[in-house]
Amino acid sequence: MTSSQSRCGRWTPLSILAVVAGFIVWWPLGLAALAYTLWAGPVDRLADEGAQKLRETFGRRGGSGFYRGFQKSSSGNAAFDAYRAETLQRLEAEQAEFAEHLKRLREARDREEFERFMAERRTQS
Repeated sequence: MTSSQSRCGRWTPLSILAVVAGFIVWWPLGLAALAYTLWAGPVDRLADEGAQKLRETFGRRGGSGFYRGFQKSSSGNAAFDAYRAETLQRLEAEQAEFAEHLKRLREARDREEFERFMAERRTQS
């Protein structure tokens, strides 16, 4: 990608709106928005880099649960590592049970609403 293509890619409707609104509100704010649009990198790239840093920080590299990434690191204490692994496994099991419970509640609510609808429909006919 050439520099002219990346420069044109920065002028999104949102960036144009930010520059115009900045000049309307207070002219130094408009200049700041204009400078940011001209010289800063694309916002999408910045957002992708930020999301990648969060994933690396919290260890989410494709595990099934949020806590899965923490199991790979060792604290140096085998007893603590075993306790932590057991606790995280228990938490994931409880999370799965709770998700199943919520699913059953939603199904029961949907069934109740459908039966109520059918009963109202029968009384109207």
